[in-house]
Amino acid sequence: MRNDLIDLKRVVLNEVSDNFRRVEEVSEQNTLKVLDAMRRLKISDAHFKTSTGYAYGDIGRDKLDELFADIFHAESALVRTQFVSGTHALATALFGILRPGDELVSLTGEPYDTLQTVIGHAVKSRGSLKEFGVGYRELPLVNGKVDLPAIKNFITPKTKLALIQRSRGYSMREPLNVGDIEKICAAVKAVNPACVTFVDNCYGEFVETREPVEVGADLAAGSLIKNIGGGLAPTGGYIVGKSDLVEEASYRLTAPGMGGELGASLSDGRLLYQGLFIAPHVTAQALKAAIFAAGIFSKLGYRTRPLPEDIRGDIIQAIELGSAARLIKFCQAIQSFSPVDSFAMPEPWDMPGYEDQVIMAAGTFVQGASIELSADGPLRKPFAVYLQGGLTFEHAAIAILAAAEALENSSL
Repeated sequence: MRNDLIDLKRVVLNEVSDNFRRVEEVSEQNTLKVLDAMRRLKISDAHFKTSTGYAYGDIGRDKLDELFADIFHAESALVRTQFVSGTHALATALFGILRPGDELVSLTGEPYDTLQTVIGHAVKSRGSLKEFGVGYRELPLVNGKVDLPAIKNFITPKTKLALIQRSRGYSMREPLNVGDIEKICAAVKAVNPACVTFVDNCYGEFVETREPVEVGADLAAGSLIKNIGGGLAPTGGYIVGKSDLVEEASYRLTAPGMGGELGASLSDGRLLYQGLFIAPHVTAQALKAAIFAAGIFSKLGYRTRPLPEDIRGDIIQAIELGSAARLIKFCQAIQSFSPVDSFAMPEPWDMPGYEDQVIMAAGTFVQGASIELSADGPLRKPFAVYLQGGLTFEHAAIAILAAAEALENSSL
């Protein structure tokens, strides 16, 4: 490692020490919240057992739902390994709630690429909400922020569901914090109290001490292989919120009349419970990695969002690299310092659900787990890389410095 980068690391760590302490305080509060919920609900080894077939009366599955609802301060929860991704959990809720003729709106501008295919917006996709007769509009962002005053005239009596994307997706806009979400939900309800406020909570769990359902969101959903799974959950997703809405989503996941009463726990339930227990700590590690990366690459002259000193709403660190070649080089360096598949060489490819080619570095123990250190981005301007995750800060710091060295040593 170059001596100048080692010196830079020391400088950055000193400068971000106050921000690190703030992250640790949030982690401690969230750990207590999870621990208290597990004690209150009397979690036992009996809840870790697998089940088969229809899995009627699966106590581990049902208790995990109860635990998520408690932690999120929600009426109900649906936590299943049958969800293949966060997008699947979001789509399940949307298809469960919306009917032909209903209107869906996005209040955070253009949704994430894979959700666009679910909606049938921008990308033509078979089986989309558009094909089922669901209308769609989106409220443009203003200077990268939600246009709160415009919500008053944007939401109408016929608007059935308002989608709020907490994270930045593949954009340079700032993520929403829970306070932002509270204001957005209040603005929606002031116009149309019956409109469902639904938060895409991916990458945001345990970044703050409150979650969206606590501040007015009717529903929230996310992935178990991001923050909330603690790096141990092997797959899955969750939906939390009002009981009637979660129930409607459950009928889409299985079948009307069955809902959440069925569904075998085929994976080791201990991984879901233990992953949830350590999730606040692992999320803190990922946040420290993001803050550190922002500090390093800001000083190297790159545009970073958020900045090192900013308060964060998610674990993602965006870094504008300015060219496809630098984006590829960065991802390849992260991959080469991964514990799994370090020998692999990521290349851009036509990923399902994405309009542009995407390059992804993810040498992870759980395939594609975004809470483990990974880096990815679409090959389009401004050629930003989106860095997220890190089971340990120590590993993340090593890989981040390796990526910096790869760029500094190249002539790109």
